[in-house]
Amino acid sequence: MRLSAIGDVCHAVAMVTRIQSQWRDAEITWIIGKVEYQLVKLMPNVRFIIFDKSKGKAAVESLKAEVAGETFDALLMMQVALRANLASRVIKAKQRIGFDWARSKELHWLFANRRVAATKHAHVLKGFMDFADALGVPESKPVSWSIPVAPEDEQWGEEQAKILGKYIVISPAASKAERNWLPQRYASIADYIQEAGVAVILCGGPGDLDRKTADAIKASVKQPLQDFTGQTTLHQLLMLLKHAHLVIAPDTGPAHMATTMGTPVVGLYAHSNPRRTGPYNDLDNVVSVYDECVEEQKGKPWDALPWGTRAKGSQLMEKITVDMVKQKVAPFLA
Repeated sequence: MRLSAIGDVCHAVAMVTRIQSQWRDAEITWIIGKVEYQLVKLMPNVRFIIFDKSKGKAAVESLKAEVAGETFDALLMMQVALRANLASRVIKAKQRIGFDWARSKELHWLFANRRVAATKHAHVLKGFMDFADALGVPESKPVSWSIPVAPEDEQWGEEQAKILGKYIVISPAASKAERNWLPQRYASIADYIQEAGVAVILCGGPGDLDRKTADAIKASVKQPLQDFTGQTTLHQLLMLLKHAHLVIAPDTGPAHMATTMGTPVVGLYAHSNPRRTGPYNDLDNVVSVYDECVEEQKGKPWDALPWGTRAKGSQLMEKITVDMVKQKVAPFLA
């Protein structure tokens, strides 16, 4: 059970891929959010049950009807939110595996009868892999992801890549404005990249924040940018990220989608610890001011604080300078 969000669902895909590669006969049911389902809906040999949290109690009743008469060998409770915990009560399972005590928030421990092993300073993806460990699934190295898309979406992505040539994606908008870098600084990076002869495209979702951020960037650049913001399905966006030379993004879903495609990512972090939530294969490429922000606020270094402690404030991303990002982008322009 992992309902949201896009980035976390990408991490969960790695765990599902591991089970499928090691236990080929395993029957997997995934209870997932409505939007997130659109990303993974073509994964083979997975039965999906959509949980539309906007429907409130009706969503729980729908889930109850879907699993009526079934008893699962194991329920992997991979979300600690109280809404998910309460919904899990309608699922019958011999084992109800939850997070360890340190990661059990919102009364999560009340709904599980078994817990994964405690892990110190684990990336979210590794935390999900703890559930496969608890089941006894052999480890798969390296970590891999399998997110199939329809042939027409693959073709669309290839066509865009031919038109665009070598390009870098800027996906500038996270779900919360405070996690976004300044549009004028994104524009400066876009100019820097395009002056080096590499195209820059913008992408993002259909929300108002995505649109406003993209428009602000376009208003500040010296050269026009191709803008796909709000104009793609999740699978089309996945293909844009797949063919990109590099992706630049804050703590947002497309950064992790790019990782599933093997595309390098320069992540921008101030509020959350990138060691926990950064792009899994590109933690060395992260531009982070998190350590200094959280120590300034809490009076202790990050490794002396509870894992997952966030820094707070609407101005923290301003501490990331254009030069800091240029240093990480430069090797990809060589």
